[in-house]
Amino acid sequence: MFAVEIYAAVRRFVFVEGKSRREAARVFGTISKMCRYSAPPGYVRSKQPERPKLGPLVPVIDAILEADKTASPKQRHTAKRIFDRLRLEHGYAGGYTVVKDYVRIARTRSREAFVPLAHPPGHAQVDFGECIGVIGGVRMKLRVFCFDLPQSDACFIKAYPAETTEAFLDGHVSAFAFFSGVPISILYDNLKIAVARIFGCTRAFTELVSHYLFQERFGRPGKGNDKGKVEALVKYSRANFLTPVPHAASFDALNAALEERCCARQAERAGRHEQTIGERLIADQAVLRALPELPFEPCDKRPAKVSSTALVRYRMNDYSAPTAYGFRDVLVKGFVDEVAIICGASEIARHPRVYGRGQFVFDPKHYLALLEQKPGALDQAAPLQNWTLPEPLQHLRRLLEARMGNRGKREFIQALRLIEVFPETLVAAAALDAIRLGAISFDAVKQLVIAKVEHRPANLDLGHYPYLPAANVKTTSAADYMVLVSGRAA
Repeated sequence: MFAVEIYAAVRRFVFVEGKSRREAARVFGTISKMCRYSAPPGYVRSKQPERPKLGPLVPVIDAILEADKTASPKQRHTAKRIFDRLRLEHGYAGGYTVVKDYVRIARTRSREAFVPLAHPPGHAQVDFGECIGVIGGVRMKLRVFCFDLPQSDACFIKAYPAETTEAFLDGHVSAFAFFSGVPISILYDNLKIAVARIFGCTRAFTELVSHYLFQERFGRPGKGNDKGKVEALVKYSRANFLTPVPHAASFDALNAALEERCCARQAERAGRHEQTIGERLIADQAVLRALPELPFEPCDKRPAKVSSTALVRYRMNDYSAPTAYGFRDVLVKGFVDEVAIICGASEIARHPRVYGRGQFVFDPKHYLALLEQKPGALDQAAPLQNWTLPEPLQHLRRLLEARMGNRGKREFIQALRLIEVFPETLVAAAALDAIRLGAISFDAVKQLVIAKVEHRPANLDLGHYPYLPAANVKTTSAADYMVLVSGRAA
């Protein structure tokens, strides 16, 4: 192929210097194409090549490619596999290259094109992502709530131990507080916790929308481009905020660090924008709605019943309730880090949340009233197995049981029940004072606790309580028993 410089020399020789084409041909060789084009035109087909062997099998290839759209990406046909199937199943006798070229063109033709989207201020997108983290020394999979304002690219992310309803709700409450306002609308993926395909929106999500009054919108299933901004945020946060694998003492510590990263990102520029994210965020915040006056409880609410062992089951785990509420219907509120049990209008129990299965979460104080009636179960009571009592209370138990036997065990349980009302440290201090004074009894411990609460010295002298009947204990002599002996002999 001749270079562009030859084309220029020939055209100047003919059109500028006025030489004939015959003379130019003697000097330069073949010049017909050089006079028609200013540069080498390259090879251009006048019509598409015929495919006499492949042509009848084109519908077969199109059907295979169409079926591949719903197949797993790892099990889609390659051009070589299509070529092999054509030979084995349809007796194709042509070459591989023509099959490969057609498959390449057909796949390019079927690729989806997209329309650029505009993002007005005040609208948001939400999605969950995944990553690996080490929390409290335990390596686990984290679910990351991602909240994005597409107009300004401002973001908020928060990590949770599971992608649950309460995490979904808590993420919204935290994001609204972070931006000090509520967006006009929020675009979601078709999350199971947000929308039910048949029955409509879930109750928890409807309560969230009703409280904050934003417009909910849902993207098409499997169409991440509908909410491309938050999809990009999921990848960005994982690559920049959560790489390398984060290590934190707790979720609170990790989320505090993530919130700092979100604030620091507002000083950066995203994409081709000249303004920083924080400067563009002003337009978003100008149209955000004010936060409601009353707070929203980000919890999952489920009805339950207290069992005969004073346990309430929530998400495959059992949480204790006071034994007085046995067999009662209750409402369980599952928060991200706590579980509250409600009976009527009263909260009867609150426990730390666990995310395993088949675990028991006890509060020993819930079982003390029942143990007072059944003191024989004290040593084998499961709720008390991991309850480490202060040394003064353990010493008090040993003294009570040594002096009064089983009745001393009951008095010890009565002393423990003071913890239902007073702090454990206060009761332990009163038990220590009772031991020092030699007043080994529940009544003495109770009086000492009350004295400490009222900030007055304890008074255990019965002389200061004249309204109490005086105890007159006489010393019995051996002669007194002779009456019994003489009576029996009679």
